[in-house]
Amino acid sequence: MKKILLFLYFLPVFAFAQKTTILKGTVNDKNKQPIEQVSIKYNNVGTTTDKNGNYSIRIPFKEEITLVFSHLAYRTFTKKYIGNSRNGVRYSVVLSSKTEELKEIVIKDNVRNAQGIKKIDVAVVKNVIGPNAGVENVLMTLPGVSNNNELSTQYNVRGGNFDENLVYVNGIEIYRPFLIRSGQQEGLSFINSNMVQNINFSAGGFQAKYGDKLSSVLDITYKKPTETATTIDASLLGASATFEGQFLNKKLSTITGVRYRDNSLFVNSKQIETNFKPKFTDVQTYLSYEFSEKFTLNFLGNFSLNNYDYQPISRRTRFGTVADPLELIVFYSGQEQDKYLTMFGALSADYKVNNHFTLTATASRYNTQEEEHFDIAAAYNLGEVDANIGSENFGEVDFSQGIGSQLNHARNDLDALITNVQVKGTIKKGDIQWNFGVKYQKEDIRDRIREWEMIDSLGFSIRPPYHTSNNQPYQPFEGEITPYQNIRKENNVAINRVSAFVQFNQRSFWNEHEVFYNLGVRTQSWSVTGNGIASKNQTIISPRGQFAIKPNWDKDMLFRISGGWYSQPPSYRELRDFNGDINVDVKAQKSIHLVTGMDYSFQMWDRPFKLTTEMYYKDLSDVNAYSIDNVRIRYRADNVTKAYATGLDVRLNGEFVPGSESWVSLGYLKTEENIDNQGYIARPSDQRIKFGILFQDYVPNLPNLKAYLNLVYNTGVPGGSPSYANVYDYQSRLRDYKRADLGVSYIFVDANKQYTTGWMSKFKELSAGLELFNMFDIQNSITNTWVRDVYSKTQFGIPNFMTGRVLNFKVGMKF
Repeated sequence: MKKILLFLYFLPVFAFAQKTTILKGTVNDKNKQPIEQVSIKYNNVGTTTDKNGNYSIRIPFKEEITLVFSHLAYRTFTKKYIGNSRNGVRYSVVLSSKTEELKEIVIKDNVRNAQGIKKIDVAVVKNVIGPNAGVENVLMTLPGVSNNNELSTQYNVRGGNFDENLVYVNGIEIYRPFLIRSGQQEGLSFINSNMVQNINFSAGGFQAKYGDKLSSVLDITYKKPTETATTIDASLLGASATFEGQFLNKKLSTITGVRYRDNSLFVNSKQIETNFKPKFTDVQTYLSYEFSEKFTLNFLGNFSLNNYDYQPISRRTRFGTVADPLELIVFYSGQEQDKYLTMFGALSADYKVNNHFTLTATASRYNTQEEEHFDIAAAYNLGEVDANIGSENFGEVDFSQGIGSQLNHARNDLDALITNVQVKGTIKKGDIQWNFGVKYQKEDIRDRIREWEMIDSLGFSIRPPYHTSNNQPYQPFEGEITPYQNIRKENNVAINRVSAFVQFNQRSFWNEHEVFYNLGVRTQSWSVTGNGIASKNQTIISPRGQFAIKPNWDKDMLFRISGGWYSQPPSYRELRDFNGDINVDVKAQKSIHLVTGMDYSFQMWDRPFKLTTEMYYKDLSDVNAYSIDNVRIRYRADNVTKAYATGLDVRLNGEFVPGSESWVSLGYLKTEENIDNQGYIARPSDQRIKFGILFQDYVPNLPNLKAYLNLVYNTGVPGGSPSYANVYDYQSRLRDYKRADLGVSYIFVDANKQYTTGWMSKFKELSAGLELFNMFDIQNSITNTWVRDVYSKTQFGIPNFMTGRVLNFKVGMKF
């Protein structure tokens, strides 16, 4: 009831209206080629098109204005426009040269929809509320995408794990660190949202031009600046600064971002009392130099340094039921000192052979140097809580079920170097397009593992589970103390990969119906050398296809089907088993995808909306089963598992409030696996129900005061199992994940509100606001800590709760 009252209390904030709307479109020439640097203005407000001919401008709502499209090489076009119910339609023009007649067309972006790719508005990314605000935070509001850890930017898609997602920035594949165990160690996502221009996402059935993974593709394009500007964002969680500009007669464009992150505000709201000193720093730059109209050279660079110093002090967790409550009290000593240094550099060259043929060559290198050092001792007491309301000791522990201690030690060091060279090409003529490419990649990993764990219960050292004489505490063992877990390995692994793809795309008409289709095939060949042992060369072939039809109906509908045989050749993580041993003969995991979908665009309340539905089925073979501890994935390093995933995704997005895109998403998923013919059980990512809302609004009488609401509900996933235990014996689930984040900000300066005098005249944008994370202070759990009851030898799963309610203040400016 309290939650309902709180929601009703905040409800008036959401009942806003707006006085402006956003007009978007594309400017092309008569050959359907985009025109860059076209000026679009009305009154004193204006913008320019980017390299793809796209523009976006905010205009008054239901007020007639005069739009002026101008360019030195083309005739100026003037259009009177009213932002009424048609503001949702992409308004685009074709400009003619000085000697040609001007034409006007209205286009809808059907090609991307036909390919099953979701385009995410960059403005939404900048405004979304969440502990890790950015691109990944928006993804987690989409159906089929989930993550129960607000401190992590990793995400699961339709039953896959974190390692099954492809991420590209300007066509270059991005990698993530190897040793990170918890979300609070991650710090920053690679993607700097202030540098982003376009965001495309596919949750399955993606094209052959993308790489060899099983789940999804996130395709990011960093922008080429058209103006000189500096953007600064600051909050209690950190700060960022981004500089962009053009130089050398606009031939050189550059955008550089610096970020600093401090997660202590969130960690201090958790159940564990700690001394926490995180330092997450990131520097990125994207440079582009245009030598001529045909040749452009680009550079993308990144430097990231995460220093993680962690000293746990104590923990107090209550769990169980109202009738049978239990409490775990832990006192810690020791510390953890981790360091993650990553460096990435990529040089690419774009060459336009002619109007129909372009080539892109890229060379990149990624290096990660990771240190994971900790010595942490924990003494615990697991007790029964007095639940008798009339008792003098009500709420206190009156009986201890388990008393013990645990010592964890690690000196793990990893150095990985990934180098690749690739060439891609596009041949386009009319409605037919060919894409092709070839890539060579070499991975050199050096991994040193020194990790052990000692467990003591009531004075008895717990022997390893596999030990032949483990009858404690009834028969004490008088031999030497043996660690419960002990891994001492040094792995030197080299992987060489060669991959290639070719893809055919066409857009045509079948009678009066518009159709889109593409057919493609990928292949990859690789070999592994590890610790002096070489594998046989392995090869996979991955055919993929997509077909879509847009019927010539009164209703705006599009139907599509896609799928293929997808394969994921093993990475180093997949080659290493629970004990740190390397299996160089691990095969590629395989999955047959079948995805069917429908898009229905319609008008509601005189505003544009779209309903998107997709059904999918994945048949997986040669699966490399795994377990998850927070964000750490540990593989079996074999292929004795088969699995499947099936589900339904529904998303309704549109202008619930005029001029602001919001959406509601609902997903159903069922994914199970059969490990070594033991029978089907739920996979670690079996998130049955997913419900999300992303809502934006304005205050009626104060349109510059805006509100953003992010609601997520996920049903519980399997809670895992203790080390060395059979997962078939532990199939309980974590509690459902429920979270609400609210943000309110005031816009002092933006494109529609400029000042010519005073101190605010120095700003192009200026805003300030408050963010309330986990608004209802719900305790969500991400994993279990397993504690042994010495009397019954029962393992209790103690939930590790995530962050509580946190208030953050932020300010943003651009000048």
